[in-house]
Amino acid sequence: MTQEELFKKLVAHAKEYGFVFQSSEIYDGLSAVYDYGQNGIEMKNNIRRYWWEAMTRLNDNIVGIDAAIFMHPKTWVASGHVGAFNDPLIDNKDSKKRYRADVLIEDWIQKQEDKINKEVEKAKKRFGDTFDEAMFRETNPRVLEVAEKIKTINTRMVSSLDSGDLKEVKQIIEDCEIVCPISGSRNWTEVRQFNLMFETKMGSVSEDADTIYLRPETAQGIFVNYLNVQKTGRMKIPFGIAQTGKAFRNEIVARQFIFRMREFEQMEMQFFVRPGEEMEWYEYWKEKRMRWHKSMGLGDNKYRFHKHEKLAHYANAASDIEFEFPFGFKEVEGIHSRTDFDLSSHQKHSGKKLQYFDPETNESYVPYVIETSIGLDRTFLLILSSAYTEEKITKEDGTVDERVVLRIPPALAPIKLGVFPLVKKDGLPEKAKMIMDELKIDFACQYEEKDTIGKRYRRHDAIGTPFCITVDHQTLEDDTVTIRYRDTMAQERVQASRLREIMEEKVSLRTLLKQL
Repeated sequence: MTQEELFKKLVAHAKEYGFVFQSSEIYDGLSAVYDYGQNGIEMKNNIRRYWWEAMTRLNDNIVGIDAAIFMHPKTWVASGHVGAFNDPLIDNKDSKKRYRADVLIEDWIQKQEDKINKEVEKAKKRFGDTFDEAMFRETNPRVLEVAEKIKTINTRMVSSLDSGDLKEVKQIIEDCEIVCPISGSRNWTEVRQFNLMFETKMGSVSEDADTIYLRPETAQGIFVNYLNVQKTGRMKIPFGIAQTGKAFRNEIVARQFIFRMREFEQMEMQFFVRPGEEMEWYEYWKEKRMRWHKSMGLGDNKYRFHKHEKLAHYANAASDIEFEFPFGFKEVEGIHSRTDFDLSSHQKHSGKKLQYFDPETNESYVPYVIETSIGLDRTFLLILSSAYTEEKITKEDGTVDERVVLRIPPALAPIKLGVFPLVKKDGLPEKAKMIMDELKIDFACQYEEKDTIGKRYRRHDAIGTPFCITVDHQTLEDDTVTIRYRDTMAQERVQASRLREIMEEKVSLRTLLKQL
């Protein structure tokens, strides 16, 4: 099964089992807008809660806010979004498909890097334990040739994007002989800029209404409230402000399911530091955020850092945490050193002082900022894509069965426990409901009595329920139940009175937070 086929199955599974639906589907849907179903919202809330508690509960100097989506329009002038929040777009005339020109070039660069990695792997197999990878990369003519090509194209791309030279951007695409992934042709239009912000009106009468914007990021709500939080919370630098919430971008090239949407949710933290100390904190937050990702146990080899060569107008350093999706390594979180750009710009445009008086140095200054910004929807997708597994199981009689299981980390699973009576008689449903009523106060539980016990197990495998509790006739005799484990399908007999204690250790966020 190809990765493309796997991804199609994943998308279909997400709909069939109540994770993600196309928005307004009965009206044929709305492009790049999605709704979360009953299982999806539970899992999404769990991810959000894990991030929130890792930020605000485990760090004494980080607090949270919830800023409004609507902001004064001058906010977006000060932030640079009105003048510079653009994507360079290009169309293929044969396929009629639209692409971001910079992404096409970045994908080409990635293919060249893959060529180098293949050469390295071939050499490793050829030379075995005596292989010196660093020397090979520095001396192999083929590797050096491709590396020089990458460096040249990357330099041209950064320079042309910084200067807004769209003709040069197209020339790079032509020089690299980049083809449309759909048509395979190089029949491109000119490159043009497109502003990504959604406009709307605020006011009771249309002709007197002011133009405002749906926020394209949540960070600015933190910056304009920085002084309010610092003073009311008596915060001392270094300190952080965290926020989760919706953002909106009029993405023209929106694809890959919920990876790139027009309405999406961010989880951001802005960390305010002394000028001159920003790079130390930048490296600190890179390491700390990668540890958060890896704590979920989805595979350390599926993550990597990608350093930005082309920096945003506000940054002096930037790296992405990328994850290997079925469609390749893609960004899920950005760590940026934003300097003092945002606060200084808001200070200038608002006329209000946004300086911090540092009692330790006895001076006032505009703090520098380290940003960690993660996409909640992308994190949801990476967990779902890592969890999706198709298995063949050989039964005792030699026949082969199949199951689809979502190996979601138990603390993040939408339903933590399935509670089943073995049969719908003999007092078993009543006993199972008593156990369910006791457990549902602490855990997301689901009661089921329809179909055979095997079919119920399969249904809960498919939504990622990590544990299923079965009440049978022995339960009525000695008050023991069976816990069935999702990943191994092993079963364990335990006292019903111990269920809460056992499950608390297995499905609590505490198990993840302790790793941080």
